[in-house]
Amino acid sequence: MPVSGLRKVTMTYWGFDKKAHTGELIVNREVTDDVVAVFRQLYRWRYPIARMEPVDVYKGSDFDSIEAANTSAFNCRKVAGSSSWSKHSYGKAIDLNPRENPWVEPDGSVAHDNARRFADRPLDRPGVINPGDRVVRLFERYGWEWGGYFNGAKDYQHFSKGGG
Repeated sequence: MPVSGLRKVTMTYWGFDKKAHTGELIVNREVTDDVVAVFRQLYRWRYPIARMEPVDVYKGSDFDSIEAANTSAFNCRKVAGSSSWSKHSYGKAIDLNPRENPWVEPDGSVAHDNARRFADRPLDRPGVINPGDRVVRLFERYGWEWGGYFNGAKDYQHFSKGGG
């Protein structure tokens, strides 16, 4: 993905502290309108987001970004445990509240200690995404798929345009 195909989207979001914050996502220009529409609705709902910074702040480390509970999009990297490029490498994937919505292995384990209490998918916690909820339906309205529906390990934070 050439840099010319990426766009920086600066937007306001509600934090878990119930205050408005300004954040940035780097996305593929082809999905910019989707991202703006989705996050505009999340803002209207006052859906809490812990942090929203480009992964460059974490020197490209997906692990460090997740440890910081950071919502992010573009990151030139491979799919975990694979030789294939992630949709994040093309700016067509977003990880939303990775602490509250962790990657969960079939045995229930998670890679991040800060996410352990969210592995069992509590229904009533702010920022948690569950099957069929309004956040999943909102992304689906724009043709995005949710990692919580993956076979095997579940990637509850992950939304991507065009699968994977």
